[in-house]
Amino acid sequence: MRIIKLEITTMVSLLLVAHTPLASSLKAVAQHVYPDCTRLLEAVDVGAGASLAETEQQVRQALASLPEGDVLILADVFGATPCSAALAAADGARTRVVAGVSVPMLWRTLCYCDMPLDDLVTRAVAGAAQGAMHVAVPRRQNQPTPPANHDPDQHHDQ
Repeated sequence: MRIIKLEITTMVSLLLVAHTPLASSLKAVAQHVYPDCTRLLEAVDVGAGASLAETEQQVRQALASLPEGDVLILADVFGATPCSAALAAADGARTRVVAGVSVPMLWRTLCYCDMPLDDLVTRAVAGAAQGAMHVAVPRRQNQPTPPANHDPDQHHDQ
């Protein structure tokens, strides 16, 4: 007799909650780059003037539309209405909220939704931290370039 052990892996769903049009734009970027990894991804755009109660209701509706299981909510700015509504709707057990959503954060999580929720949170935060970097040196402004010295008899290293 042969025993086969099946491991049931539950996928973590992702919910983007941000000021209009950031959430839907991030979802579109995700679908463009990782079309096979976005089936568990939803977005809630929060319009200008939306109340906390209205936004919380939108977040709850979006959570209800996702498959049963763990959910990672990526919000735009800590303390703003989208994040506050996400925190109010999250249960803290099967739903976590990470603020400061960015493209690197989203891309870092998209195709790893089979990871445990806490590991996915760590991955999201690392993606944001590693995705922000200074990549160019500042140019000098309003400063003349020193003239090139082509005098072969003048040696600056002596």
